[in-house]
Amino acid sequence: MTLTENRPAITPPHPRRWLGLAVLSASLLLVVMDITILNVALPAIAAELRPDSVSLLWMVDVYALVVAGLLVTVSALADRWGRRRMLLTGFAVFGAASAAVVWADSPGEVIALRALLGVGGAMIMPSTLSLIRTLFPDGRERATALGVWAAMAAVGGALGPILGGLLLEHFSWHAAFLVNVPVMAVAIAAGLVLLPESRNPRPGRLDLLAALLSMAGMTALIFAIKQVGKHGVTDPAALAALAVAAAALGWFAARCLRRPEPLLELRLFRTPSFTAGAVTALITELAMAGVMLLMAQWMQLVKGYGPLETGLRLLPLALAAVVASPLAPALAARIGARTVLAGGLAVTAGGFLVLAAAPLEYPVVVASLALIGLGMGSLSIASAAIMAGAPPEKAGSAAAIEETGYELGGALGVAILGSLAAAVYRAALPLGTLAALGVTGAAAGSARESLAGALELPVPALAARAQAAFTDSLALTGLAGGALMLAAAAAVWFLTPRTLDLSAASH
Repeated sequence: MTLTENRPAITPPHPRRWLGLAVLSASLLLVVMDITILNVALPAIAAELRPDSVSLLWMVDVYALVVAGLLVTVSALADRWGRRRMLLTGFAVFGAASAAVVWADSPGEVIALRALLGVGGAMIMPSTLSLIRTLFPDGRERATALGVWAAMAAVGGALGPILGGLLLEHFSWHAAFLVNVPVMAVAIAAGLVLLPESRNPRPGRLDLLAALLSMAGMTALIFAIKQVGKHGVTDPAALAALAVAAAALGWFAARCLRRPEPLLELRLFRTPSFTAGAVTALITELAMAGVMLLMAQWMQLVKGYGPLETGLRLLPLALAAVVASPLAPALAARIGARTVLAGGLAVTAGGFLVLAAAPLEYPVVVASLALIGLGMGSLSIASAAIMAGAPPEKAGSAAAIEETGYELGGALGVAILGSLAAAVYRAALPLGTLAALGVTGAAAGSARESLAGALELPVPALAARAQAAFTDSLALTGLAGGALMLAAAAAVWFLTPRTLDLSAASH
């Protein structure tokens, strides 16, 4: 598809489109904040409810499993039922699940509420993107709107730990959920007034078998990735889940490619710029999820910062992203979308590589975070390329593909880069060295399993060695993340047409 060719008259823009964007951006901000707030609230939840290790893992994992399983089906339903209606229903589900936490007094109930939050999140996330496609038919305005949208995602990720820390200093862990309730109520009221309804005028019949295959396949795939990250590639549960995922998703893809009106329009990948945008989303989230998780742990367990201080010290990333994201569309109009897309990935790679190139102290980390945040500005161009590569009636499929890329990238990042970091950390703490320090048996196993386990043992020499090992693992993971981002930059450069003009991409 050529994005600069002559087209029919553009649909008139919605008169309240910028106010509508404020509603969509605020909802994205809250959902992203809620995901990161849980990481801060988890110790308090564990202290009060005393979950076993399996329940604790499910509290963290169930949200991603539900979101990944429902994204495609919910997007297809929104194309038929109405995207605004789906978004407002998602707000209601998210708010209701958050309010119900008042009655949660067991690990199982918290897991169930997190699953319900995942249902709401799956309704909200792709709907915001597809409604931006509807609100902004003009390519130039849409690129600017997606820059604002991407900036809000970065702000949400940064403010979540800070808000969580503030809430937990003054209230119980329930406050981390209850803060969602009034915001969702306001979002529903504002959405009813400011957002237009949109749907696919010719959606075709809903393919129920494909919906079931997508839910089973994506849930199994994310579960398999998480199991590999925790237990290794030989884990029987991971292998079984991977087999289910391969069978279900293979059947799903074949079915979608054969049907004229599929549940998910996989033929969008025939447009190179669409594929480039999807690759950017996937690889950026993969590298970010793995490295940033380790960086937050490094700040707390090596440098000794508290959760609130850690959140504040991670702010340079969000501040840089807030500056870069809205400016990226104008830069793309001046020097080309391909240059901004690939260049943003290269700048992000530079941020990761800084972690390996210099001794890890906070000024080095600030430089790294600033570069990563500036590079993340290209994500708004990736979203613009994805949405421009899909006609309005396929906006749901485009949004589902992008959001699935983020979910899949996050799971892969934690599993792959997290496993790499764990291997480097364990290699620096051989059993012989630990025995020389007087640490043997179960204590040695705990020390090699995690830095937190090593710090719990009353052996100062072990603590220093374990902290140095963790710092080395973060540096090497930064190197791996940087290499991955450079490879993605090269791939995106070759995939993206040199003449891609997002300001002219209107359907």
